[in-house]
Amino acid sequence: MPVHAFIFPGQGSQAVGMGRDLAAAFPVAREVFQELDETLRQNLSRLMFEGPAEELTLTENTQPALMAHSLAVLRVLEKEGGITLKQKSAVVAGHSLGEYTALSAAGAFTLADAARLLKLRGQAMQKAVPAGEGAMAALLGADLEQARALCQAAAPVPDSVPPQTEVIQVANDNGAGQVVVSGHRGAVERAVEQASGVGIRRAMLLPVSAPFHCALMAPAADAMAEALEKTPPGMPAVPLIANVSAAKETDPARIRTLLVEQVTATVRWRECVQAMTALGVDSFVELGSGKVLSGLIRRIASDSVSISAGTPAEVEALLKAL
Repeated sequence: MPVHAFIFPGQGSQAVGMGRDLAAAFPVAREVFQELDETLRQNLSRLMFEGPAEELTLTENTQPALMAHSLAVLRVLEKEGGITLKQKSAVVAGHSLGEYTALSAAGAFTLADAARLLKLRGQAMQKAVPAGEGAMAALLGADLEQARALCQAAAPVPDSVPPQTEVIQVANDNGAGQVVVSGHRGAVERAVEQASGVGIRRAMLLPVSAPFHCALMAPAADAMAEALEKTPPGMPAVPLIANVSAAKETDPARIRTLLVEQVTATVRWRECVQAMTALGVDSFVELGSGKVLSGLIRRIASDSVSISAGTPAEVEALLKAL
C-alpha cells in the first residue's frame, strides 16, 4: 500500500478561475468559499473565479484564496469519497503559506482562523518593506551552497564609505536546481549579475511585490507572533513537516514558534520532501491550485508518485486513485 503525504501549494500557484468549476460541481466546495467570504467580509471567491489577475495576485488576497481552494478540494474528498486526512495521509506539508493550509487540513486551525491569519500575514508582509526597496530572484541550475556563496558575494555595497552590506539570503530551497534569494533590491540585482560567474545557469528577477522569507520581513514576523498568540494552533491530526525545521512536528507550541520564524527564514522544501521520503512516503497528493509542488517532487524524489487535484475531473481521478 502506498504511503501518502498531502501537500499544499504556496504563492505563485494562483490563477484566475481557481476553484470556479469545483464550486459549480460540488455544494460542499461552495460552502467553503462562502465561509471564506463571510469570514473576511470580502467577495474573495468572486475575485478567484473572475479576476482581475492583478487584484488576485495581491499578497493579502492570494494567501487566503489558495488556502480556501485547497480546503475545498479536501472537503469534496471527504464528502464524495468518505476520505479523511487522518486515514489517508501519514504527514502533511505546505510551501510557505501552504503550511497554514496543511495545519487547517489537519484540524490545527479552523478554516475561518486560517483565513484571518493569512489575510493578516499577507498584509503584514506587504507593509514590512516599502515598495521598490526589496526584490527576489530565482537561481536556476543552482544548489544551496552556490546560492549561499552568491549571497555572501552580493551583500557588500560597492564603494560604500564606511563599508556597508545589504540583506540578501536564501528564501526558498525548492530543490531540482531551483533556489530563490530575497533581500534589498540592490543586493539581489548584484546577485543576478554575478550568478553566471559562479557557475549558475540562469538568474532572473521575480515579479513579486515584496522580498519574502528574509530578515527584512521582521516586522511581519512580529505581527504574526502577536496574531498567533491570540489564535494559536491546536494539535494536528497528523504530523506536519515544517518549512523551518524540515522535520516532523506535532507540538502546538513548537509549531506556533516555527510559523513565526518561517516569515523570515528559508523555506527548506527540498529537505522537507527528503524528510517525507525518509519516513516512508512514496505518494504525494497536492491539493488545490496548480501543479508546482508536484513538478518539484518529481525531480527531488523521482521514485515517488505525485498527483495534483484542483478541478472536478482531477478530484474524480484522485478519488479513484485513493
